[in-house]
Amino acid sequence: MGQEGLSAQKRTHSAGLPTTTAVPNGRGRALAGLPRGRQIHKTFNNIKITILCGFVTILVLRGTIGVNFGGSDADAVNQNLVEETNRILAEIRSDSDPSDPDEPVETELNPNITYTLGPKITDWDQERRAWLDQNPEFPNFVKGKARILLLTGSPPKPCDNPIGDHYLLKSIKNKIDYCRLHGIEIVYNLAHLDKELAGYWAKLPMIRRLMLSHPEVEWIWWMDSDAFFTDMVFELPLSKYDKYNLVLHGYPDLLFDQKSWIAVNTGSFLFRNCQWSLDLLDAWAPMGPKGPIREEAGKILTANLKGRPAFEADDQSALIYLLLSQKDEWMDKVFLENSYYLHGYWAGLVDRYEEMVEKYHPGFGDERWPFVTHFVGCKPCGSYGDYPVERCLRSMERAYNFADNQVLKLYGFRHRGLLSPKIKRIRNETATPLEFVDKFDIRRWPSGSSE
Repeated sequence: MGQEGLSAQKRTHSAGLPTTTAVPNGRGRALAGLPRGRQIHKTFNNIKITILCGFVTILVLRGTIGVNFGGSDADAVNQNLVEETNRILAEIRSDSDPSDPDEPVETELNPNITYTLGPKITDWDQERRAWLDQNPEFPNFVKGKARILLLTGSPPKPCDNPIGDHYLLKSIKNKIDYCRLHGIEIVYNLAHLDKELAGYWAKLPMIRRLMLSHPEVEWIWWMDSDAFFTDMVFELPLSKYDKYNLVLHGYPDLLFDQKSWIAVNTGSFLFRNCQWSLDLLDAWAPMGPKGPIREEAGKILTANLKGRPAFEADDQSALIYLLLSQKDEWMDKVFLENSYYLHGYWAGLVDRYEEMVEKYHPGFGDERWPFVTHFVGCKPCGSYGDYPVERCLRSMERAYNFADNQVLKLYGFRHRGLLSPKIKRIRNETATPLEFVDKFDIRRWPSGSSE
């Protein structure tokens, strides 16, 4: 009986809803008083107007946000998006902005005049020491450790291969992680500070500029964008280099006995912020200007360095040639490091990561657990390389995840595999989390210690 009463109430209430006498503007009463035929005619007109408005709305939506109901229309919209994206990329790559009218007209480089990075500086050590004394809030040593600035970078334009930008992102994330863990400052550069020194040579003017702009920094550490830290525990043994101003990964026998063009590697090296380093940059740079100077210098380097192919001068070959031809002037302050991998050639390392995890632990920095894995010859951002792009990208993914596992371990996670971006939990949450910090925080592990 209760249900029947509820149903009756509902029906009684709903029966009153269509009433039009309460409409304040009187339109409801007028419509109710029309003959039935005219009411039907007006209803059809309203339906027609509604359909027409709906059709117009669909057309507008298709034109503005790409709503479509046919495969061919979808393809057309996608094609338009692709074309627009390519147009924007082409515009960025073209570097076609008009010159600033207030900027002085650029003159052609005279090949008969020795190229310089800037005005000659002769008293940098004295000036820097005076600045440090006047600015004690910016010490060059913090808690007994020399202040380091890691410099890396990539070309200012988008990669030719779109996936290359993704791996540049992973590369800089890897470097930020390492620097954060070890108290190192980092600069990522996307600008060519000197139009003559593009390509291999772009690092030289940036290194010089950072030295002069950051007198509080003791060491500038250059690292190529295609190099990854793969031992996140290892720290540079800086005390080992107290008497040196340039630290390179290299081998004396390859350099002086064989005069090999791969005797040292400039993908990862350290420069002390001092007058000696500025002088070396001044001697190094003249082979770098693009065009005839770089091409002619390349011929000299190929003729004098064993195994070097015939191509324009690169910064690494030029430095080797300088160290060989002016050994007495420079080598006393150069340390050739090979006790750990300041530069580790990737092809012999990436397929051994699982073996390293099984047998060793981070902190060695050498062949047991490489400090740096450098993807020489891959060029993921360019349109060419010495190795198949699939092999390079697969190997870079393994290197990144191998390093990232060492970071994620503190948080209780790891990658499902070295080729997987997905992660999995490796330990449960706890009510006493600080015990894990004490056990797994990389900052607490001395170099070479066990896990």
